[in-house]
Amino acid sequence: MSQNQTHAIHASSGDLIADRRFAWGEAAARDGDHAAAIDLFAQTLELTPDWAPGWLALGEARQKIGDVEGAREAFACADALDMDGQLGARLRLSALGAGAAPAVAPEAYVRDLFDQYAARFDAHLTGALAYRGPDVLLAAVEAVAPGRRFGLLLDLGCGTGLAARAFAQRVETMDGVDLSPAMIAEADKTRLYRRLVAGELVAFLNNCPAGAADLAIAADVFVYMGDLAPTFAAAHRALAPSGLFAFTTQACESGDWRVGADLRYAHSAAYLRAAAITAGFETRALDPVSTRRDAGVDVPGLVCVLARA
Repeated sequence: MSQNQTHAIHASSGDLIADRRFAWGEAAARDGDHAAAIDLFAQTLELTPDWAPGWLALGEARQKIGDVEGAREAFACADALDMDGQLGARLRLSALGAGAAPAVAPEAYVRDLFDQYAARFDAHLTGALAYRGPDVLLAAVEAVAPGRRFGLLLDLGCGTGLAARAFAQRVETMDGVDLSPAMIAEADKTRLYRRLVAGELVAFLNNCPAGAADLAIAADVFVYMGDLAPTFAAAHRALAPSGLFAFTTQACESGDWRVGADLRYAHSAAYLRAAAITAGFETRALDPVSTRRDAGVDVPGLVCVLARA
C-alpha cells in the first residue's frame, strides 16, 4: 500500500464551519488544486488551531507544491498535537529530513491504517501493487530447506492470512499476530490458524513458549519497523534450535535503516547481517528481490532467511 496519503479523519474538529472548510480543502486536494487546498486548510486552522488533522492536511498540501519548509512546520504542529502518533506526522518529518525517525512506526498509526484497509487489502495488494511477498518467502525457505515440513509457524504481522495460504501445505500448525483487529478478523476467516492475537509482535513472541516454533515469517512487516534488534532477539528465543526466521524488507544501500518518501522503513543488507549475528542467528539467505510495485515500478527489497545458531 502506498502511504503517501492522509489517514481517514474520523473525528470532527468540533467546529462546523471549520469542518466545512476542511471538506472543501480535501475536495480541492483530490482535484489537484493544492494552492486552493492550502488556503482552505489555513482557514480551517484559523478556527481550530489545535486540530492535528488540519495541520497534517496542510503539510501534505504544502509538500505537493514543493514547499518543503512549510510542510515541515505543519507536520511539526501535527506531531506536537497528536499524542499517540496516529497520524504518522513524525514519519513524514523524518522523510523530509527533519529529525530522526522513531525506532518503529507508532502502533496507533499502523493499527488505524490497516483497520481502514482490511476489507480491500487482498484485492488492492495482489492487484494494483502486484504483491508477491508470501510466494517470495516460500521460495526462499524452500531453497534453504528443500522439502522440509514445519511443526509450528509464527506468522508475524499476519494481515488477512496471505502468507498462511502460501505456507499451509508446509506446516502443521500456525499462530498469527497483527496490530489491526480488523486484519485479525479477516485472517480468522481463512480457518488456517490455531490461534490469532491482536497485538504487538515482539510481545507476542516473548509470550510464546521458548523454543516452541520451527518457523517464523514476516512478510512486508518490517517496513513499519526500523530497529529490528528486539524482534530478532524475541524470534531467536521463540524458535527451536533448528528453527528458521524468514522475512522481507525494503532495501536501502547505506546506513542501517531509514524512512523513505513512501513513509515505509528500508534496511540495508549490512544492518540485517549484523543484527542477525547479534541475536544469535546464522544468515542462510539474503538476496535482492522486489515483493511489490508502487506507481508501476518495482520497489527494491531483500528476502532473508536466518537459522537459529
